[in-house]
Amino acid sequence: MAHSKTIKSERLFHGRIIDLIVEDVEDSPGNIRKREIVSHPGGSAIVPLLDNGDVILVRQYRYPHKIFILEVPAGKLEPNEDPLAAAQRELQEETGYTAGQYEKLTTMYTTPGFCNEVLHIYLATGLKKSEHGQNLDEGEQSLTVEVLPLSTVVEMIDRGELSDSKTIAGILLTERKLKATSH
Repeated sequence: MAHSKTIKSERLFHGRIIDLIVEDVEDSPGNIRKREIVSHPGGSAIVPLLDNGDVILVRQYRYPHKIFILEVPAGKLEPNEDPLAAAQRELQEETGYTAGQYEKLTTMYTTPGFCNEVLHIYLATGLKKSEHGQNLDEGEQSLTVEVLPLSTVVEMIDRGELSDSKTIAGILLTERKLKATSH
């Protein structure tokens, strides 16, 4: 299968978090289509797992959906930021914890049909309360921390009570990893 060739690229919007790009793409000889791309710097998410098997989640207001969503801590990458460093930063900022061990669970494309965001998901263990506590960004002031058993969060996913894709992926990969290491 041949790759598409970009004929023309135009940035229509440049924002704080995303850019909107429209490209003319030749996907087969003589066949030119327009592609709309949301360009995003990428992000990191982290599953904070306490020694007792509980998971630290955050409930925060997500404006596009106009609801509070229960999810794993996450945030966008700063320019040239290492994804693990971003996950560590988000863990401390959003939960007030640091971890002794970090393990990469996966890298995923969040919405590959129109967005180039790449999300890195990590597992954090050996958690300790940070001496600095939480350090919430502007817009995160309504964020609350919730601690739930991993099994309860998996059941919530099974019942359709959690809809956040990074949380579903991170939690189910964590559960799978723990089952594999317990055998």
